Amino acid sequence: MKATILEEIKQYEKIIIHRHVRPDPDAYGSQGGLAEILKASFPTKQIYTVGKEEPSLNYLRRLDVISDDMYEGALVIVCDTANTGRICDERYKTGAKLIKIDHHPNADPYGDLLWVDTSASSCSEMIYEFYLAGKEQGLKLSDEAARLLFAGIVGDTGRFLFPSTTEKTFAYASELINYNFSRPQLFQEMYDVSENIVRLNGYVLQHFEVLPHGTGKMIITKETMKQFGATASEASQLVGTLGSIKGVKTWVFFIEEDNEIRVRFRSKGPVINTIAKKYNGGGHPLASGASIYSWDEVDRILADLEELNQQA
Repeated sequence: MKATILEEIKQYEKIIIHRHVRPDPDAYGSQGGLAEILKASFPTKQIYTVGKEEPSLNYLRRLDVISDDMYEGALVIVCDTANTGRICDERYKTGAKLIKIDHHPNADPYGDLLWVDTSASSCSEMIYEFYLAGKEQGLKLSDEAARLLFAGIVGDTGRFLFPSTTEKTFAYASELINYNFSRPQLFQEMYDVSENIVRLNGYVLQHFEVLPHGTGKMIITKETMKQFGATASEASQLVGTLGSIKGVKTWVFFIEEDNEIRVRFRSKGPVINTIAKKYNGGGHPLASGASIYSWDEVDRILADLEELNQQA
């Protein structure tokens, strides 16, 4: 499939790369990393990265603003996005051909070509593998591409702590750090936290609950975020906080927005993406997300997690 995708890329002069809404470093890393590989390899092609920018990730990349007519005759590639409902910028439908590159379970097999590898730690890892498979056919990896892919791998593996980290992940990371970018600067940009978010994290540590069968629960309302000057995206970044608590098997954050409540699931072992699917979501076996539209659904989600923990 990697060879097939490369042949498709060679056929198009315009390539537009998308990723998922509410992006994380792997979304930006895979999208931007692929774009930089293609720019270095095919300097005459028009390569664009699109979507709503996430200000907290501006240090990784700034995105392109393009007109609708740019999609005419273009190849569209969507990175790191499991289902069509989460693709950022619905114009992805209007290109000449669509390719999906992703590492989430393939619940929504969209696109004319699909490359899905659930064993990969990240979509950025897949993009580096794409480069390795195609370098003898002319693919080039620039320093900027290496920086972006390394950031994506680090982000989606939790600095290599998550179970998705494999020997291959470490091998690829060790190759990427040989390129010319500053790891200390990148880590500082990725993990520097504003004082207000540190204080919000303190609020989380003071107000979380643990249910009898090992479900951690945290509710962050709009009023709480306003109190600490935080956005929903910033609040979501704190979901890992409960992972170090002894006795917690699964945990969930409920983060209130204007028109929905974001649900962020995490687990130390029990598979929780099946529960996420019940609530308009999905994701990885141990890290998933969903959306609900009423606080009445919170108790049902907690009951599902408690039942799952009892079976584990």
